[in-house]
Amino acid sequence: MEYRNVGKWGLMLSEVGLGSWLTFGNQIRLSDLRKIIHRAYDAGITFFDTAEVYTGGVAESMLGEVLKDFNRMDYVASTKIFWWGARERNQQGLTKKHLVEGMRASLKRLQLDYVDIMYCHRPDMDTPLEETLSGIEYILDSGMALYWGTSEWPADRIEEAAELAREMGMMPPIVEQPHYNMLVREKVEKDFLPLYEDPGIGLTTFSPLASGVLTGKYNNGIPPGSRLERFPWLRDMLEKEGAFKPETIKKLEALKELAESLDATMAQLAIAWILKNEHVTSVILGVSKLEQLEENLGALELKNKLTPQIMSDIEKILSE
Repeated sequence: MEYRNVGKWGLMLSEVGLGSWLTFGNQIRLSDLRKIIHRAYDAGITFFDTAEVYTGGVAESMLGEVLKDFNRMDYVASTKIFWWGARERNQQGLTKKHLVEGMRASLKRLQLDYVDIMYCHRPDMDTPLEETLSGIEYILDSGMALYWGTSEWPADRIEEAAELAREMGMMPPIVEQPHYNMLVREKVEKDFLPLYEDPGIGLTTFSPLASGVLTGKYNNGIPPGSRLERFPWLRDMLEKEGAFKPETIKKLEALKELAESLDATMAQLAIAWILKNEHVTSVILGVSKLEQLEENLGALELKNKLTPQIMSDIEKILSE
């Protein structure tokens, strides 16, 4: 396991982390989750990510229960604040009120005194950025979080937040958590280029397998019991992104052949490809079974086999 700095900053994360979106509380029981997290930890994964909105807080509670098994100084925990209740404005967004109250509630569910990273889960265009940063400053000064970052923010909003943070004399965002994989690349590879130098952000990317599309299991339709059958809204979203178009399936089949030539699976190839990006600090995995975790961990070894020529071959496939 490699450990990478978060951008230009001193904090280091395991090159792959374990996330909890659509799995904790939906697909995994606590007893099975404990086995997965312990195996991940034994493999060197020390970065664990969640959010207040995941399964209505259940994901945080489950993660917190298992993290009690470890020494607090030996792992990095992060959560994300934006959504909690939809009943009224004060229970969502990035107002100072919701940031502070949401953070306190998350820590209670996690059974932690602090998280290492607090992410602003989406940009809140209805709240002045000055107010959002005031809430973040309070959270940092109170010791509820050590660092802060953003998730799915546009580049110009991150730049604006970093500049304002400097004017306020507080720490700027150190990390962004974007959607990034072989099929979703624009933001990470183009829009964010200026941000890697100043403010020097790192990336903790999610959905490396495009919700299973990059495993090849949906090439011939939606199998019964699969994630896309369980979550029709996710299937519809992927369909709008073109994940099931004939030209995409053609790319997936070519990637499968390439993976097999390397004695690897498509999932391992997709994760290893992301790990070759120097701007990526950690790839967040989402697994519901121990076998999936074991397969994904194979990407760490495969990464070293991805020569410049193979990376070029992959780029040719993706560009066709």
